[in-house]
Amino acid sequence: MQGFIIEFRAVRDEDLIVTILCEDRIITAYRFYGARHSHINIGFKIDFELEDSYKSDIPRLKDVLSLGFAWSFDRQKLFLWQNFVKLFYNHLKDIDEIESFYFEILTDISKKINKQNPKRAMIEAYVKLLEFEGRLDYSFVCLMCQQFIPDELSLIRGFVATHSRCSYSNSFDKTAISYLFVYKQTIKLEDKDIDRLWNILLLGF
Repeated sequence: MQGFIIEFRAVRDEDLIVTILCEDRIITAYRFYGARHSHINIGFKIDFELEDSYKSDIPRLKDVLSLGFAWSFDRQKLFLWQNFVKLFYNHLKDIDEIESFYFEILTDISKKINKQNPKRAMIEAYVKLLEFEGRLDYSFVCLMCQQFIPDELSLIRGFVATHSRCSYSNSFDKTAISYLFVYKQTIKLEDKDIDRLWNILLLGF
């Protein structure tokens, strides 16, 4: 079975509780520390087996094989990737069974960022996630004052639109944001806008 590590925490000694996003479910498993164990980290895609444990309510993680990415040794891409993947834990932590969409979107991004700007790839993926969950609002009605936004707009957490004057935040070109929402592409956005969208994304899904 395969999945992406979206969280882990140390328990006694150097053992770990690992949370893995798989194609149809979220798995929490126990990993015993051992010199022969391969190194794992947030964002790693792994192939693994599970073994029931009579000592614990959660299964034991075994036979772990890290499935590296072509860009794994690019520290900047890895850092951005890990920050993005971490957001899935809080977003999905109370769910056991999930649609394959979440696994597929991480798989897709992991391929794209080999050649594409990683922030752009992840922002485009996040907009797809918002649409999948029914949270992408094309109406461009300000969350604060409930009035239509005719031109420049601001975005807050969840890429929810507001007037700049209402949220006291910097504005984006509405045409470029509309294009992003409709076509899931960032080509009409400048790099400075991408950086600002990335910081909004990091507020949480």
